Amino acid sequence: MKMKTTARVWLAFLATVLLSALAACGPGKRSDFKATDITGSDFGHKLELTDHNGVHRTLADFRGKVVVLFFGYTHCPEVCPTTLSDMAAAVKLLTPDEAKQVQVLFVTVDPERDTPKMLSEYVPYFNPTFLGLYGTPAQTAAAAREFHIFYQKHKEAGPIGYLVDHTAGSYVLDRKGRLRLYQPYAEPPADIAHDLKLLLAE
Repeated sequence: MKMKTTARVWLAFLATVLLSALAACGPGKRSDFKATDITGSDFGHKLELTDHNGVHRTLADFRGKVVVLFFGYTHCPEVCPTTLSDMAAAVKLLTPDEAKQVQVLFVTVDPERDTPKMLSEYVPYFNPTFLGLYGTPAQTAAAAREFHIFYQKHKEAGPIGYLVDHTAGSYVLDRKGRLRLYQPYAEPPADIAHDLKLLLAE
C-alpha cells in the first residue's frame, strides 16, 4: 500500500515539475540556481490562512524574507517529514543572520485532522522558526489552486483511516513576495541552502 501511495505522490510531483519546467522556459531566468527558476510565473500571488499560533497570515506578512512554502500534512508517512528535515538541515547551513531572513511555511492539506495544536507540536519540532498554516477546507482548496497544488484523500487500511496524495515539491518566494523557484522533493540540503543564499543576496 505504501508503494501505491508513493507512486501517487510521485505522479503529482512530476505533473508540477512539468508545469514548472514550462514556466522556466522564458527569458530572464538565472542559470546559477540548483532548483527550477520559475520567475515570472502567473500564479502564487495570494495566501490567506492562519498560523499555528492563531495569527491570520498573508504573504505580505513575510515581505523582506525569503519564503519556502510547502503543502503537506502531519500524518504524511514519508514526503512531509523528509522535506521538513531537509529544510531544517538547509537552514543550519546558513549563517545566523541569513537564517533569520528565511521563513519556512508548512500549509496543511488535511485541515480536518491538523488542528492548531497538532501543527504547533509537529512543525516547530523540525525548527522552532517554522510555521504551520491551516484554514477551512474551502480556504485550503483556494490556497492549493493558487499555487497549483494537487491533493486528494484516499482510504488506507489501519488506524490512520486515510492518507492524502499531494504535490511533493516546495516553492520559494523572494523578499518581494515573488514566486522564484520550484524545489523538487528530496533536493539536497546543500542545494537548498545554495539557492536561499542567492536569493538573500539579491
